[in-house]
Amino acid sequence: MTQPMNRAQKRHLQRQGSLTAEGTPAVQEPRTRTPKPADKRLTPGQYLREVNGELRKVAWPSRSETANYSVVVLICLVLLIAGIFVLDYASSKFVLFLFK
Repeated sequence: MTQPMNRAQKRHLQRQGSLTAEGTPAVQEPRTRTPKPADKRLTPGQYLREVNGELRKVAWPSRSETANYSVVVLICLVLLIAGIFVLDYASSKFVLFLFK
């Protein structure tokens, strides 16, 4: 038993092409799968040329941007390490206090 459809569902199915304007199921021809072309292997030289071409498209950061990013990463690392050290030290002191 099929459930009744509301107007919004019918309009949606009509836009998709699943229903005709009258609301009856549209006959769809089965999709035929197109065979993929055979993957041919690249020669090492061709592969390196393609890699080189792709690397030319990369937006590499400038030297100053790289230095700035490195400083930000180092500062974040120092803060995280300090935070973990403080939490570890405080928890060890708390556990030693509990079991004394």
